[in-house]
Amino acid sequence: MPFKSFLDYLLLEKNYSKLTIQAYEKDLNDFYNFLNQEYQSTDLSTVTYPLIRSWIVSLVDKEISNRTINRKISALNTYYKFLLKVEDIKVNPLAKHKALKTSKKVQIPFSESEVAIVLDELNFDDSFKGIRDKVIIELFYSTGIRRIELVELRLNSIDFSNKTIKVLGKRNKERIIPLLDSVLKNLQTYIYVRKSLENIQDKDMLFLTQKGVKIYETLVYRIINDYFSLASSKVKKSPHILRHSFATHLLNQGADLNTVKELLGHSSLAATQVYTHNSIAELKKVYMNAHPRSKK
Repeated sequence: MPFKSFLDYLLLEKNYSKLTIQAYEKDLNDFYNFLNQEYQSTDLSTVTYPLIRSWIVSLVDKEISNRTINRKISALNTYYKFLLKVEDIKVNPLAKHKALKTSKKVQIPFSESEVAIVLDELNFDDSFKGIRDKVIIELFYSTGIRRIELVELRLNSIDFSNKTIKVLGKRNKERIIPLLDSVLKNLQTYIYVRKSLENIQDKDMLFLTQKGVKIYETLVYRIINDYFSLASSKVKKSPHILRHSFATHLLNQGADLNTVKELLGHSSLAATQVYTHNSIAELKKVYMNAHPRSKK
């Protein structure tokens, strides 16, 4: 495998998640195969920018989105930075590359009333599935965790005495998030009914399927989409939109950006600022209604 030392570096030194490493490997293999097929070459150390540019053009011709192309080039750029670091090359062929322009994706969060309809008005039955699904939705909305972070939660991630949950985020960074009393209560109920499953294979994992194995990402997506389809007409109904709703609603209620950044597990404020456009809109509305000189 031509990228083994690089992928080991990402795992062992950079602490990238296994999913991220798999994505890097796929993107690099795509480029490797392009080199082999179009130029009958597999020597990545002699690649020049015009050659990479021809790969970009081929991706555009296949109608692959600019966002996806930028991700692939970013993976390739990280690889060439690694080759520079280990002195396998002297010049990074992507040093002067500029990313393709992309349109900003506006994430529309659920409204507070839509979340309230799902959690307070919809009928979650008392079965294992009903109790599990409700606590998953509550956990997303009360903590803002990512889908993969929820999937990887363990039974010992929850500290009932301190009312917190320990989450393993990107690059294996741990963060502690406080839990609401109502969420803790429903988690206790879920853990109790979880014991009634006949054959539990993944004993350490918090969220399981009815077959007793660790829950998986597509099922988590389906849970959120199915329930919110009953309360919202928004096009996208996903765990990420619930994460977005968590951040937006906190900011609307006056939470400061740094606090939201820490709760979300972002490494920089810039990543958190994408959630502020809705809170700014809310701020404008309050301002226009409250200011004595505004035309109400």
